[in-house]
Amino acid sequence: MPTASASVLGPVPGGWKHDAAASANTSGGELKVTQIRSAICTKPKHRGTLRALGLRGVGRSRILPDRPEIRGMIARVPHLVTVESAPPDESAAQHLHTEATRQARRAAEGRPTS
Repeated sequence: MPTASASVLGPVPGGWKHDAAASANTSGGELKVTQIRSAICTKPKHRGTLRALGLRGVGRSRILPDRPEIRGMIARVPHLVTVESAPPDESAAQHLHTEATRQARRAAEGRPTS
């Protein structure tokens, strides 16, 4: 059976195993969540959970804070996603990409960029 290691966290029989060492290794407490299976033919609640996690397709990843509510959403769809601890540079890159996209949309709509 799979167990959690310091770099990868995953489901184990009986629920999620959360290592203290793994959470100590996560800088800022962030997780990289990647969708590995399609949401087609899944329950509507599972599709909604994927949308709430910000995952829009197979192979897409998001950097999310390591909080109980995020962990709960991940526990609903462990068969559709993989979870790893996120490196700090990847988190910063996602934030910069998100801000650049927002500014481009605002400029295209004629709204002032902040």
